[in-house]
Amino acid sequence: MNSFGRIFRISIYGESHGDCVAVLIDGCPSGIPIKTDDFKKDLLRRKPGAVGTTPRIENDIPIIDSGVFNDKTTGAPINIRFENKNIQSKEYNTYTEIHRPGHADFTSKIKYKGLNDFRGSGHFSGRLTLGLVAAGVIAKKIIEPIKVQAKLISVGGNSDIVTAVNSALQKGDSIGGLIECSAKNVPVGYGEPFFDSVESMIGHLVFSIPAIKGIEFGSGFKAAEMKGSEHNDMFINKAGKTRTNNAGGINGGISNGNNIVFRVAVKPPSSIGIAQKTFNFKKNKMDILEVKGRHDACIALRIPVIVEAVTAIALADFKLLH
Repeated sequence: MNSFGRIFRISIYGESHGDCVAVLIDGCPSGIPIKTDDFKKDLLRRKPGAVGTTPRIENDIPIIDSGVFNDKTTGAPINIRFENKNIQSKEYNTYTEIHRPGHADFTSKIKYKGLNDFRGSGHFSGRLTLGLVAAGVIAKKIIEPIKVQAKLISVGGNSDIVTAVNSALQKGDSIGGLIECSAKNVPVGYGEPFFDSVESMIGHLVFSIPAIKGIEFGSGFKAAEMKGSEHNDMFINKAGKTRTNNAGGINGGISNGNNIVFRVAVKPPSSIGIAQKTFNFKKNKMDILEVKGRHDACIALRIPVIVEAVTAIALADFKLLH
């Protein structure tokens, strides 16, 4: 559903054009220092503004309603919300009749019998990731000295990110990207096989991020082309350090003390400036869709910090369980 975690548990709620989007965090230990300014850096990294991102700009000021007193967590549930102010909803009325290819317009309408809030994609909007980033800020404090870092390494298969994004913009199209994330200083022993392996839990959260279509750990899909003699990570000391890291820091679903390394595939945003021929559900015939509104041409530009956040959330849950 909309909740994740066993001890460090998060629940997200809200809609893109509703009053707010928010996250409720339960299971956070008391005594974690938290100030509003702590969220600024990561929220700014998620914020649009760069070439290729949506022109919708919100203040994104975190409002902490509970769970923090005198700048420290109390142990009670923490509710953090973000108000929606810069809303333009009229364009979305069209999409109830002619659903946007690649979006959740069709599936959400059928699943919720047409009662879903479709404005700005409603609960399926990337704006809901604000709550993930906010929870990630707290999770990063819990997991210290573990450090999580993610970066965009290519766009449309091109390492020249600026050129690739500009090319897509000039054509009125969108473009996907590849993000690499690493977690350093992870101790040996995180992970609860079979179903709560490190890969399973990180993957579960990563796929909660809109637009994610794939994930690979360590050598990933290249492992299918390798021999065991090539893929095996040889130990070089008593701490379990290995010469290579094809396993991505995980053996048998358990962290092995090396860096956890994985890559995430982000699809191109579905809302594009090119006219698309698709089915009109009201007219019961094929029609031409021209998408209006404010959208990202490359959402991958804003996702690295979200990947960091969900990784930290998974690791915080593992740490508290461990």
